[in-house]
Amino acid sequence: MTDLPSLPQGTLDLLILRTLARGPRHGYGVARWIEETTDDALSIEEGSLYPALYRMERRGWIAATWKKSDVGKAIKVYALTDRGRVELRSRTADWGHLITAVDKVLRAR
Repeated sequence: MTDLPSLPQGTLDLLILRTLARGPRHGYGVARWIEETTDDALSIEEGSLYPALYRMERRGWIAATWKKSDVGKAIKVYALTDRGRVELRSRTADWGHLITAVDKVLRAR
């Protein structure tokens, strides 16, 4: 599994935004979707996930509401906001530029 601190700064935010673009999820659901999608190559720890969710909520990129789970437990569900969609588009473009630049260096002869 990849240790998140070794990823470029802002990567976790991008992963969360992309996950929530698929629809609202609670924190565990966000982490689990990322893990499943990457075949467990990326493991999102609570100590990284929840501070990121709170920070993104303060910035207006996501909004949280309390709902009841299937078993009746109160859970906080996060959804992407319009500002979050704009941020996702911007960060996705930036990531694409970074990947292209790094790929050029790795393939240079």
